[in-house]
Amino acid sequence: MTTGSTAPTYRGHILVVDDEASVRDWVTIYLKREGHSFRTAANGAEALDIIAEESFDLVITDLKMPKVSGLDVLRAVKERSPETEVVMVTAFATPETAIEAMKAGAYDYLTKPFKIDEMGLVIGRALEKRALVQDVNSLREQLVGRHRFEDLVGKSEAMRQLFDLARHVAQTRSTVLITGESGTGKELVARALHNSSPRAGAPFVAINCGAIPENLLEAELFGHVRGAFTGATSDSEGMFLAAQGGTLVLDEVGEMPISLQVKLLRVLQERAVRPVGGTRDRQVDVRVVAITNRDLDVEVAEGRFRQDLYYRLNVINIVVPRLADRPEDIPLLVHHFIRKLAPEQSKRIVEVEPEAMRGLLAYDFPGNVRELENIVERAVTLAPGPVLTATHLAPPSHGLTARRPCVGELPPEGVDLEAIVADVERDYIRQALEQSGGVRKEAARLLGISFRSLRYRLDKLDIE
Repeated sequence: MTTGSTAPTYRGHILVVDDEASVRDWVTIYLKREGHSFRTAANGAEALDIIAEESFDLVITDLKMPKVSGLDVLRAVKERSPETEVVMVTAFATPETAIEAMKAGAYDYLTKPFKIDEMGLVIGRALEKRALVQDVNSLREQLVGRHRFEDLVGKSEAMRQLFDLARHVAQTRSTVLITGESGTGKELVARALHNSSPRAGAPFVAINCGAIPENLLEAELFGHVRGAFTGATSDSEGMFLAAQGGTLVLDEVGEMPISLQVKLLRVLQERAVRPVGGTRDRQVDVRVVAITNRDLDVEVAEGRFRQDLYYRLNVINIVVPRLADRPEDIPLLVHHFIRKLAPEQSKRIVEVEPEAMRGLLAYDFPGNVRELENIVERAVTLAPGPVLTATHLAPPSHGLTARRPCVGELPPEGVDLEAIVADVERDYIRQALEQSGGVRKEAARLLGISFRSLRYRLDKLDIE
């Protein structure tokens, strides 16, 4: 083994496995000095428990250990995280053991006793390889496209159903209504619909209907001719014509004034727009995607949204679930945001402490995915090292609070968590319905959820 500099360019999260305490101590003193984060295991069985819960950039493991050998550890690491590098350490190196280790996926091996510069060189090269693989994977993700469905993160059943529906709808010409709470990612779904559709090469145009004054919104949407109103010094084609052949997103469509809703309905029916002050219609070929966080059923019932326009927009309804309704997606999203945000700040974040993740899983996220991204961005900014702790991800000033009260210790035989959660949900919904006298809108308010979300839960839990 060639000797050289002991200072690796890359820092990483490393697991050291050895049944000799003196070896573990010697290696970890070096790792701490060089700025790596690390954990240790006194035997192979302990190592298996650790890697089942935590990811590492590099594992340094002794080969000969009782019961669970270094090769067993190597195979377990590669099965769970193929990109994690593994360095074998042995006092009895032979060509046969080296070949066996390499075939199983080891990066390299060290023979005891080894020198500090030998270990430093191997660690540096292994972490460099790990970083290069991550960079390649990141580049591959960017080439696939930032807003395609594959980049909408989620493994929950709710998100899988959303992906299946959206992929199918993307290939059609149908008008789409995307609903959900603020911060759930409705805009990403709209962008993914466009990028995955036959219209992907045409314009993608979005307008926020709630951010533009009523007297200007009509001209922004349909265009205007010169002299149509004060300040109209030239013709303007408007958003519909700007999106010709592509997709027009009407964000916050529930904020649109009734007077404009009538004109939008005409455009959707006739596929033609007439500029403000104009006398001739112009044909348009656009897919309209409407987005709202309002419950349009309620808006229609209370006279704030036209029923005929609602039916015209609601050809296909894609409901984006609350983050609190898909907590199993939180770890995926956290690591997704770390991969996105850390390079922007020239940071190398390699791990999230289990305690920090448990804190996030216990939080209700009223701001949904957008709030989670903000929390991760703040944590990445403040973290001095490669590991995000509970202090970074859940500072007291942020106000993270538990989603539900503590219910006691977990029994040895375990529990049926889904059944328990369903029972608690069912009980609270029934209480809310009783308190509201059966008025569902009031029951939804008592529960802090939308009317549509309450209807979904009533169907899911089979509550009459």
